[in-house]
Amino acid sequence: MEFILPIVFTFFVSFLCIRFGKPVAIKLGLVDTPTARKAHVGSIPLVGGVAIFIGVFFASVVFLPQTHGFNIYFIAAALIVFIGVLDDYYDLPVKPRIVAQMLVASMMIFGAELYLDNLGDLFGFGVIKLNVFGTIFTMVAVVAAINAFNMIDGIDGLAGMLSIITFCALGFLLNQNQNEWFLLPILFVAATMAYLMFNLEWPSSAFKKIFMGDAGSMLIGLTVIWLLVIGTQSEQQAFKPVTALWLVAIPLMDMTAIMVRRVKKGQSPFKPDRDHLHHIFLRAGFSSRKVLALISCVSIVLTCFGITLEYINTPEWLVLVLFVLVFIVYTFALNHIWRLLTLFRKLD
Repeated sequence: MEFILPIVFTFFVSFLCIRFGKPVAIKLGLVDTPTARKAHVGSIPLVGGVAIFIGVFFASVVFLPQTHGFNIYFIAAALIVFIGVLDDYYDLPVKPRIVAQMLVASMMIFGAELYLDNLGDLFGFGVIKLNVFGTIFTMVAVVAAINAFNMIDGIDGLAGMLSIITFCALGFLLNQNQNEWFLLPILFVAATMAYLMFNLEWPSSAFKKIFMGDAGSMLIGLTVIWLLVIGTQSEQQAFKPVTALWLVAIPLMDMTAIMVRRVKKGQSPFKPDRDHLHHIFLRAGFSSRKVLALISCVSIVLTCFGITLEYINTPEWLVLVLFVLVFIVYTFALNHIWRLLTLFRKLD
């Protein structure tokens, strides 16, 4: 019951920001227009990410402790949202975006003093410590997480649903450990729910469509990796580092597989295309809602499986082996997707 007021407060602030922000976004030209890669109809306001940030920020001022760590986080989050808005408006090149993401990662590492040092007992020979390499590894992890959620934002509701699944898992695990950050992911769930009502035009078409834009997807990626580092690197560890892989399994595997495929083709790993898993399902004739439901269900299963492995105290090396096996299956499925889809459609 203690969560109800913060959840309701965050939801309505985000909801109102969307309601009143849509005409402002349209007037300013902050809209997403159809292209060869974007098959939506008409110009869609890119106000979702800003609304999510504002809702979470104001709720945090009211309900979260005002500590140095939270202050640094919100400065970094505001910066990534600002960069995202610029990207949504001007379609920034890759290099400025990566530099901005590295700057935000530096704020996390040197400002909040949060970085990956303990990777756990991944190979059964003892805990792996990164020491001086921890800051570099964290920098790469932050950039990877931001871009993983940015890349997965390809159909209505997908980035929002996958983030809700991850944030619910993070809220649960952090709350079990009584970590002071546990409420932040819950606030993100509430704000994202308000966004999804418009993005999915649910429960009626009266909720005109909006997108979260790069501002929203990059904010989500930053927040997820921030909370993963807190959960795995705190003195009172909320969950093992290898468990974090399962909490972001779909965005992580999709990004890795697609970037490897692009490199093999001699292309930039950041080159946009329509070869993500959700795009393949769409080309095979599945509706957007079916693809959303299917991928979301798989994400829930993988997340719950990872949490279960955590709670039954499975050896970390075995958890890693299982994740690698799932990734191999995922990659195999992508490489043989048309044959699998033909079989799936016959069963459907």
